[in-house]
Amino acid sequence: MKNSIPHSLQDIMKVTEEARVLSDSEVTCIIAKSVRETSEKIYKENVRSAARPERDLTSFLDNILTSPVTGYMCMALLLLAVFWITLVGANWPSSILFELLFAIESRFVTFLNACNAKEWFIGITVFGAYRSLAWVISVMLPPIAIFFPCFTLLEDLGYLPRIAFNLDTFFKRVGSHGKQALTMCMGFGCNAAGVVACRIIDSPRERLIALLTNTFVPCNGRFPAIILVSSLFLKASVFPTGGAGTTALWLLFSIFLGVAVTFIVSYVLSSTVLKGIPSAFAIELPPYRRPQISKVLVRSFLDKTVFVLARAAAVAAPAGAVTWLLANTYTQGTSLLLRLANALGPMGRLIGLDGFILTAFLLGLPANEIVLPILMMAYSSGGVMVDISSLSALHSLLVSCGWTARTALCFIAFSVLHYPCATTLWTVWHETQSFKWTVFSALMPLAVAFFICFLLAQGCAVLGIA
Repeated sequence: MKNSIPHSLQDIMKVTEEARVLSDSEVTCIIAKSVRETSEKIYKENVRSAARPERDLTSFLDNILTSPVTGYMCMALLLLAVFWITLVGANWPSSILFELLFAIESRFVTFLNACNAKEWFIGITVFGAYRSLAWVISVMLPPIAIFFPCFTLLEDLGYLPRIAFNLDTFFKRVGSHGKQALTMCMGFGCNAAGVVACRIIDSPRERLIALLTNTFVPCNGRFPAIILVSSLFLKASVFPTGGAGTTALWLLFSIFLGVAVTFIVSYVLSSTVLKGIPSAFAIELPPYRRPQISKVLVRSFLDKTVFVLARAAAVAAPAGAVTWLLANTYTQGTSLLLRLANALGPMGRLIGLDGFILTAFLLGLPANEIVLPILMMAYSSGGVMVDISSLSALHSLLVSCGWTARTALCFIAFSVLHYPCATTLWTVWHETQSFKWTVFSALMPLAVAFFICFLLAQGCAVLGIA
């Protein structure tokens, strides 16, 4: 270092002396070029040779994971791997839970009959509240118990800041902030958590854009319905090959759809009601570190899996009871649930769905996890959530109710894009203290979902996809 610096200064002075006959702009360019070349020489001779091996490994990985060419491919492959592991790992425990919980249901009915319980009481408690709860636990617990630890491992490795770095260019182009990528990652677990995470964005305008568009990131409560529907219909009806890999691809498609809509809506908002200049984004990429697997498993299970499942279970049972009451309360020979579904029928068919699906989403406002159980109850005769003992039986039920591949595609799109759950809406109000923005955060995604599903339904009709 001592030998390099005087030699470097002499080079610069020599260049400066020779450049006196040149113009000022030429002098500036020559000096700048000399300084840059000299700095690179000093770095190569002294600094890089003393670099730590782990720092070289970090630089090597960053050259791949943050590259404009390979960075996005790595993001897609990592997400696909996480989804594939989730799907494959959740199949067996989900079926075991399903059989166990519905075996308990039959004993529960026997016990209530022995206690001479009224038929309506058995209907509300067992076929409404308990069956809805059993559906949520058996379908939702295994996937989130696998997905959250996998996602937390990526976070502990230090990869999430790299995602923000990769997406920063796109967010700047749409007038938003690069840190919105981090809030989107939080939204994969829970949109309410993603809304709270928007506090890391300093600009009030960009924070509001991130807050309003976080619902387009499919949260973990929407994943079970998307996984189930895609595995029942799309892997066989659209692609000739099936399996968890194809279902994972459809799940990845649903995420890309949400991200693409996030960029489009962010651009529209930043160009209209939330105009402004994007603020500067500087992020320090932390070094890669070995994850503490035991702590990751405990933290992801207690802080995320148990929390999300408890929230879903707390609203699943009451929602199931209310749905049973609507399905078994008749006026002029027609149940209230059927009347509501018939009223929403024309609007549902316009976007490739039906009235029962829109009714399920409407009654599923408390939590996205209960949309599919409510739909099963609405489709079944007599207002009792049907006991589906296998995926083939569920497929037969949906097909008998008019479901096709087009219905499944529109259902997935609507699941990704529709209004947030009640918990997220309450969080939006708490963060903004504005009734206007809270209502806007509910109606804007609903309008986007209707528009996208309408285009999708018409496109499927043109392409001949039934």
